[in-house]
Order: sequence, then structure tokens, then C-alpha cells
Amino acid sequence: MKTATIPELIEDIRNGKMIILVDNEDRENEGDLIVAAQYCTPDKINFMATYGKGLICIAMTQERLQELGLPLMVPENSDKFCTAFTVSVDAKEGTTTGISAYDRAKTVHVLIDPRTKPQDLNKPGHIFPLAAKKGGVLVRAGHTEGSLDLTRLAGLYPAAVMCEILNDDGTMARRPDLDKFAEKHNLKIGTIEDLIKFRQHKERLVHRVSEAHLPTEYGDFTI
Repeated sequence: MKTATIPELIEDIRNGKMIILVDNEDRENEGDLIVAAQYCTPDKINFMATYGKGLICIAMTQERLQELGLPLMVPENSDKFCTAFTVSVDAKEGTTTGISAYDRAKTVHVLIDPRTKPQDLNKPGHIFPLAAKKGGVLVRAGHTEGSLDLTRLAGLYPAAVMCEILNDDGTMARRPDLDKFAEKHNLKIGTIEDLIKFRQHKERLVHRVSEAHLPTEYGDFTI
């Protein structure tokens, strides 16, 4: 399966399509299904649960999670890659047990609704928020940051629903398996490594914040 370019992934994310994002072999070596949170539907949740088979999470900004009063799941993170889970949640209104595809999609939309307050959420629940590092993949080369970067680059609300892809036998799907999965379900597949390169090439990473006059015996300089 041909690896999609980052602009191709951005276009699909912008149009509400699901994509597969893969990290490096020397990291988790996993592929996640990714969809922009604002385009999350019960059908997309059901697809993730049925075919992805992993844990369905939502990547969000630290600021939004603080607004919602969602603390980190544990005070000391001992995970190898420091995946920043908060406490899990369900929408308090408009859901039943919280686990159905409809209920989980509802919870996603409640999380990104600017009117939502902490009291509108039940804790614990069946959607698992993840706090993305500021700076995105340039700071942490994870699926959490990668998915959030893609929504930002697409001009969408900065939140993405994600789910790891497992094989039918329950093992983790690696790149050859992920290529077959992408082809079978007509999904584009791209890499976090390419996203890092894309951002490094496209963005101005150094900004002048101040300058000063420096007189020396060799002349005056501005620094």
C-alpha cells in the first residue's frame, strides 16, 4: 500500500474521512485509526470497535481538558511512552450506559462542545481522553500529538478520535498488516515521521522576540 503524503492525509481529515497513522518501528510500531472529533459518528465508532478493536480515545488539548476539569488518570505516569490518559468520561445527558456506539459518539461531541461544563460529564466512563503535548509531534512523536496536528492543519477543531488496530487473532497490526487493512477498507495510511518532516519544512520554528543594540570596538551591532 502506497504511503499517503501529509497533504493527502490533511485533505481526508478535513473531509471527515478516517485515516491510519503509523509511528516508528522503534517506538510503539502501531497504526491508529484517526478521525476528526467533529466528524465522529456512531458508524465511525462502530467501525473502530469492530475492525480496529483497540481502545477508543480522544486526543485533546491540555487547555480544553483543564476547562473540563479532567485530571490525569494517575499522578505519576510510568507508561513507557508517557501516554497522558485523563480519567475516562461519559456524557451525562443523552446517553444510557455509555458504551454503545451512539453513546460514545455523543460523549465525543459533548467533550468538544464549548458549552460543556465539568458537571455535564460522568466519571469514569467509556471514552478515554488523552492530553496532547504542546508543540505536537515536534515535541512528542506519538499518535496523540499526530492526530491533533492533523486536525489543526486541516483547520478543524483540535481534537481527534483514535483507536489502535489489532489483527483478527488479537495481536498488534504491524506495517504489512496495516497496509492490507488500509487497502481492504480504502483508507489512506501515513506516518508520524512524515508529519514531523512536513511541519519542520512548512513552519517557522524560530521567532524573534526581542532585539538589542550592541556597541563594540568593531562597530555597532543589532542582536
